[in-house]
Amino acid sequence: MKVTIKDIARLADVSTATVSKVVNGKDEKISAATRARVMDIIETSGYVPNRIASSMVTKKTKTLGLIIPDITNPFFPELARGVEDVANKEGYTLILCNSDNSLEKEDAYIDMLQEKMVDGIIFTASSSRTEVGTALKRVRIPVITVDRDIDGHKSQRKIVVDNEDGAFEAVTYMLERGYHKIYHISGPMTSKPAQQRYRGYLRAHEEKGLTPPSGHLLSGTYTGEWGVQGVNKLVEHQVDFDGIFCGNDLIALGALKALHHHGVDVPNTVGLIGYDDIYMAQMVSPELTTVKQPNYEMGYQAGKLLIGMIQGDNDTPALSPLKTHLIVRGTTR
Repeated sequence: MKVTIKDIARLADVSTATVSKVVNGKDEKISAATRARVMDIIETSGYVPNRIASSMVTKKTKTLGLIIPDITNPFFPELARGVEDVANKEGYTLILCNSDNSLEKEDAYIDMLQEKMVDGIIFTASSSRTEVGTALKRVRIPVITVDRDIDGHKSQRKIVVDNEDGAFEAVTYMLERGYHKIYHISGPMTSKPAQQRYRGYLRAHEEKGLTPPSGHLLSGTYTGEWGVQGVNKLVEHQVDFDGIFCGNDLIALGALKALHHHGVDVPNTVGLIGYDDIYMAQMVSPELTTVKQPNYEMGYQAGKLLIGMIQGDNDTPALSPLKTHLIVRGTTR
């Protein structure tokens, strides 16, 4: 038989209001002995508080929503782990939604999470979203954007990294090691990170007084398949190249596979750099040189910022972009 709050109150010889206050941590005026007695009975009886009923009173469900665009990309599970860890630490439950880079699914999840009465949402937009959609305009709870900023989003609360600087460091490194015909196999240029990384690629050439090769930008998707296709295009069109900077590690891993297939010596003939430093970057041969993003830290900081907003801290200034750093491995000389 399910134990109710009335059962706990009867066994502890207190009111149901007292039990409720103990359960919800609002027991400042309740004696330590009474609190200990109530908690002991709760633990031994297996009582589970009715969070739905509690939320009707407090207007809070202690639940967060997290929307990510691609659960198969190893970048996002690590980000999600950061959110989950801070949520657990603060007593929140997390609902994870995977949008498959679909604008329609994103909007549906935003509406669903509000219907579930989550207290706030952490949102990484699909690579094709360029502006605020109708579902985001309807949001009446705190929203934090992470990794990908959205034009027109009313909240300035966001967690991003300095993508341009990360790309600049990577391409500068390649140029300084003698790779001078570097092509950029990018993700979709509708994506803010892709645009920022491309700016870093161009700036590295500009500061070295160099002009990128003709047709240097190949934009597609953040997938290994696109990395294979990008290299195949370069080879089939007999393009003279000695370096490839990729929009993420999945693209780079696909590019490495294609370069091996065509018998190209990496790193002596062609240098290759990715972006993200996913765990698979060290599982290939040669190991992938890449730009490390603080994936876990991005999720943790997003969760921490969102919970602060939920609890009424609206004065926290916007965080500066998090820093990246280059991890040199075997795909560059």
